[in-house]
Amino acid sequence: MSRRDPLPPLPPPRGTGAWPHRHAMLADRARALEELHRRSIGVPVLAGLWSLAGAFAVGWVLFASALRSLLETPDPLGMLFAGVLAVVGLGFMVPAGLLIGFGLARDGRVRGGLRAWGALDSDPPRDAAFVTPGLGLTWLLPSFALCGAGLWLCFVVPATAQRGEDTLPGVVLLMGLGMTAWLTGLIGAAKAVAHYRWALRLLPRGTGAGASAAR
Repeated sequence: MSRRDPLPPLPPPRGTGAWPHRHAMLADRARALEELHRRSIGVPVLAGLWSLAGAFAVGWVLFASALRSLLETPDPLGMLFAGVLAVVGLGFMVPAGLLIGFGLARDGRVRGGLRAWGALDSDPPRDAAFVTPGLGLTWLLPSFALCGAGLWLCFVVPATAQRGEDTLPGVVLLMGLGMTAWLTGLIGAAKAVAHYRWALRLLPRGTGAGASAAR
């Protein structure tokens, strides 16, 4: 997160006199949880993850193309072209990978804030809004599809290579794309499941199903 767009701070311990009354504390708690919920599982967060994964995939395609060019045209001009492709590919992959890593670190801080504010008190009427099963499915189903596609590529490509049906650059390309898809799907599915479990723990026992059905 940038300094211009900070996360809500962790709450002070209850009973320290930080709020004049419980209603003020619950209002601050609701605002913090709403913001943290948006930062954790909002649609823009999903779009950002997919965009970064797409940028990494573009970089991998360029890098694999550089390898193909180097193997197929091992002359000075081909080596120069391969070098340019490799540099451009790394220019996509390195920033995208770093930003995904920073995003995962930020997710850890978001989860910590969600747990801290959630444990501060209980407010079932407001907390029911954070279950959001529809939003969870928006994360979960495409993530499972990405995991399946990525694993399929990772298992099928080595088999085709063993039968001599694919070249080394083709194997590198498809294996890299498969791993990118699998890891992106795994991140998305893990976030959806972890957030839904946290949201259910906010509610008193027996209210989670009703809240889910209401949404």
